[in-house]
Amino acid sequence: MVYKFRVILDAEEDVFRDIAILESDTLEDLHNAIVNAFGFDGLEVASFYTCDDTWNQEDEIPMFDSGDIPGENKIMSDYTLDAVVDAENTKIIYVYDFINMWTFLVELAAIEETEEVGVIYPNLMFSHGEMPAEAMEKHFVSDLEEEENYNEFEDDLDEEDLDMFSGDDSFEDYGFEENWN
Repeated sequence: MVYKFRVILDAEEDVFRDIAILESDTLEDLHNAIVNAFGFDGLEVASFYTCDDTWNQEDEIPMFDSGDIPGENKIMSDYTLDAVVDAENTKIIYVYDFINMWTFLVELAAIEETEEVGVIYPNLMFSHGEMPAEAMEKHFVSDLEEEENYNEFEDDLDEEDLDMFSGDDSFEDYGFEENWN
């Protein structure tokens, strides 16, 4: 079977590529197809991330095993596409170059029963938009729940709590000796 993916760059302008690839190919094969389709040199580290239907990132699938014990972690080459995506789970996230954080939303758009005669897979089927000079800047924000938990303590603070020493550099009131270590 042939999986047809739309790979969308997280950017202000519409930039995407449609890639056809065999279901038995690995995530590493898809990684290479994305690198080639978007014109990267392929020298940077990348990862795929499983996600839910609303693109909330879940488990990482890296290029290389960075665990303490060799072979402990599964990597891109260990997963065939049909083991990660299917008709029910159609979305994964791809991040290339962890310095610049080129982020792509990868969605399975179609599953076709037969391969086209004369086509070499993976196959770049369609290309739209030009790559920007730089990756879009990411703004990381804490979850609302975490923010509420943090802010709940602000109401309980008074000025003495904020000024730990109250003008006195002594630790005597806190049970510490001057040379405690």
